[in-house]
Amino acid sequence: MSKAHAHPIAGSVGNVLEWYDFAVFGFLAPVMGPLFFPESDPIAGLIKTYGVFAAGYLMRPLGGILFGHIGDRLGRRRSLQLSIALMAVPTVLVGCLPTHASAGALATVLLIGLRLLQGLSVGGELIGSITYLVETARPGRRGMTGSFSLVGAIFGILLGSLTVSLIKGMLDDAAFASWGWRVPFLLGVVIFLVGGWLRRSLDESPEFHLAGNAERSPLLAVLRDYPGTVLHTAAMLLLYATSFYTLFVWMPTYLTDFVKPPVEHAMDINTITMVILLGALVGAGWLADRVGPRRVLIAGCVLLGLLVYPMFRVLDHGVWQEALLMQAVFAVLVGLIQGPVPLILVEAFPASLRNTAIGLSYNITLALFGGTAPMACTWFIARTNDLAAPAIYLAVLSVISTVALLTLGRAPARIGR
Repeated sequence: MSKAHAHPIAGSVGNVLEWYDFAVFGFLAPVMGPLFFPESDPIAGLIKTYGVFAAGYLMRPLGGILFGHIGDRLGRRRSLQLSIALMAVPTVLVGCLPTHASAGALATVLLIGLRLLQGLSVGGELIGSITYLVETARPGRRGMTGSFSLVGAIFGILLGSLTVSLIKGMLDDAAFASWGWRVPFLLGVVIFLVGGWLRRSLDESPEFHLAGNAERSPLLAVLRDYPGTVLHTAAMLLLYATSFYTLFVWMPTYLTDFVKPPVEHAMDINTITMVILLGALVGAGWLADRVGPRRVLIAGCVLLGLLVYPMFRVLDHGVWQEALLMQAVFAVLVGLIQGPVPLILVEAFPASLRNTAIGLSYNITLALFGGTAPMACTWFIARTNDLAAPAIYLAVLSVISTVALLTLGRAPARIGR
């Protein structure tokens, strides 16, 4: 396989590892919780509360700044190599940790510390992947190639779900709770070895070479020269972030715990429709190369804004077949919303500051609105007693994202500054 054909895989493999760990940690939380955060130890519970908050909301933007600086100063290739290593080492070490029963509160501290390191990597991996894939894509294929950064993330979730399910099915409950939960984390080393090997052969982005690294502090330069563009792209990403976390992370809980009668096998629906989302992302990237990324994203925002409320009403019937159909439609719409975004982000900023600027705008929105979407949706339902209230939230965000996109300028045509 030539390097020209290999970079979509090498560029996105870090996202596979990142979201593999995200899925594994989420699926194993009920098993790991009592092992690291026993209710009998209030100090451990307090550490958990503040540690999870810091890992989820503080470290991601910091990771974007750190790896944005590395990508803009030292090169896209170096940033991708470091970010996958920073994700892999803590992931594998989680599988080696002592539990609270053997190490006390130290086990809790170590787990949170590893999650903090992973948070740094999460903040830098996707933005580095987006920048590299679009910059090194063949002419006329920048949109589709950029979409592979998001395909890697979805594939990682599916891989994590499959790994946990297989190992859980091979062991009895006692063995799984004793040591089996460690295996999915340890298997992360396989993704790292493959990804590290692929990334060793990456060529540096030609646009990075042309842009140079004249800015000593890319972050200060972005805040000085492009604050409006950062805010515009952050607003444009509102629907991007909330739609995915609502319709694929929170939706199984909604169908199981809120809808009456509950929809059986909600996780199976989620798995099936995420496979559909994989195809929709690539299709939207391909379409972005044909008609322009902004047109594709506007179409996705408008369609979701118009259809989300009636589709939630159908979901509220609690019928499995209807839930599958609505989730499949949602998958296509989310694909239209997410697929063209990498190309739009890359075009919004000059190459000399691109990693930092994208990392700042992307991680601000994902931290403030993406991760909080499940909590917000639950709160809206509790306050309004309307199961379709989250749809109104998404519809409002679709308007904001559309307006932000329509008023978003483009980066200067000259690559350097």
